[in-house]
Amino acid sequence: MKKLIRGLLDFQRHSLPAYRSTFARLAKGQTPDCLFITCADSRVVPNLLVSTDPGDLFVMRNVGNMVAPSDASGQSMGDRSEAAAVEYSLLHLPVTDVVVCGHSSCGAMKALLAGMSDARCPNLCDWLDLGRGALQSLEKAGRVGEGLEPADRLSQLNVLQQLAHLRSYPLVRERMAAGTLRLHGWWFDIGNAKVHAYRPGREAFVPIDELEGEQMLADLGANGVGDASTSAA
Repeated sequence: MKKLIRGLLDFQRHSLPAYRSTFARLAKGQTPDCLFITCADSRVVPNLLVSTDPGDLFVMRNVGNMVAPSDASGQSMGDRSEAAAVEYSLLHLPVTDVVVCGHSSCGAMKALLAGMSDARCPNLCDWLDLGRGALQSLEKAGRVGEGLEPADRLSQLNVLQQLAHLRSYPLVRERMAAGTLRLHGWWFDIGNAKVHAYRPGREAFVPIDELEGEQMLADLGANGVGDASTSAA
């Protein structure tokens, strides 16, 4: 807590003046265009990774960047919090892109790989069931995550699994069919501080370097919202 309090005081003394007008504007409402779903891991800091300001991202974080799938009526088949965030962002905010971002050295993936069963944490064990589909696909993963440690490969597969869960929601499918929503799979390599994007045509997560980033921007500009060429949709 001491670090948090000292950091807060430092923000008030040195950073707040530059952001005062931003927060005054945000007090009237928010207009993020991206729902960013990522892990609760303290090493993953979305706004730092993509250099965004307050108000730019609608962020949903949980253990393992999971989203429970939906039934045919749009009702979540698991925890309702994630489904509520999806519905709110797509119905009440100008969100046109959803990013699911996993990461290396993920404790949730390691626990899932180890077959975690601990009577002391029944909620966590049940929650990890949302990644079982990724675990089942690990042996037939194809090119996804080739050369990575099993837990990191599972983490990449889990990103694709959670994107599949998102597409089970009628609202998501409707927005994608209307061309007003894109889904993206990202993966953060903590040790190298490098973000990778899933490129369906290559069946792999590709580092977003200068060249790849420019190509992604060109694809987005050429194809518009809803096109699958730059997403994991």
